[in-house]
Amino acid sequence: MTTVMTTSVRPAEPSTDARLPEIADPRKVTPRDARGLSKLYFDRLAELEEGTQEYQDVRNTLIEMNMSLVRYAAGRFRSRGDDMEDIVQVGMIGLIKAIDRFELTREVEFTTFAVPYIVGEIKRFFRDTTWAVRVPRRLQEARLELARATEELSTRLGRAPKVAELAALMNLTEDEVIEARVASNGYHSSSLDAAISSDEEGETALADFIGKDDPAMELVEDFHALAPLIAGLDERDRRIIHMRFVEELTQTQIGERLGVSQMHVSRLLARTLARLRKGMLATG
Repeated sequence: MTTVMTTSVRPAEPSTDARLPEIADPRKVTPRDARGLSKLYFDRLAELEEGTQEYQDVRNTLIEMNMSLVRYAAGRFRSRGDDMEDIVQVGMIGLIKAIDRFELTREVEFTTFAVPYIVGEIKRFFRDTTWAVRVPRRLQEARLELARATEELSTRLGRAPKVAELAALMNLTEDEVIEARVASNGYHSSSLDAAISSDEEGETALADFIGKDDPAMELVEDFHALAPLIAGLDERDRRIIHMRFVEELTQTQIGERLGVSQMHVSRLLARTLARLRKGMLATG
């Protein structure tokens, strides 16, 4: 799982505002009480100047009081097999966005307004950081089941489970377990610039072991297609092609060898090349 940056929220100072009830520990406020208290704090937040210490304290209290919403929303993604701490951290970003954008004039409960923000932020995180390589839905689900089975057997056996043991627990064949393991490799990708070793001469990146396109390889297929076409030419035409493109003689030099004019060589060469080009297009 990709580690996300921790959402830092400074603990709120106890409220000294007579219009607000004092909350010793906002994190321990029950969800039911948080709904009523949030209205009071949002009302006060609207009266304060953004950037002041009092504004920040009221805002932080709102965040801490409503953290239960994040835990509730994050619980919906528990079956994905990812680190719940990461999911909660991402959900906190959604909660903060919801608090900063909420207005009492909307005449809607804050919980109703905030949950879509929290869930949306978590879904966006999964979309942006998981399954670097697209795999079938069946294998995505098998990966989750494999993760749960591996954790269960590792705890029970005190060691990493074998493929046969996983297959028995998951009611799958060993080949299907192996396939799920291979599919798991598509969950994360590695940068081609990532260093995989280092020595006195410097670091070695993954990209150093990946081959590059060879332009000459594109000619191989053309050579195979051209060979029988050249074999089908008469001897004089084959000789002209050889002298022009293998020996790299000029048309004048070819004419001197054949005892004909340069213009005649040009016509013969143009006719032969047109025939070969037509044959190449027909075989393509």
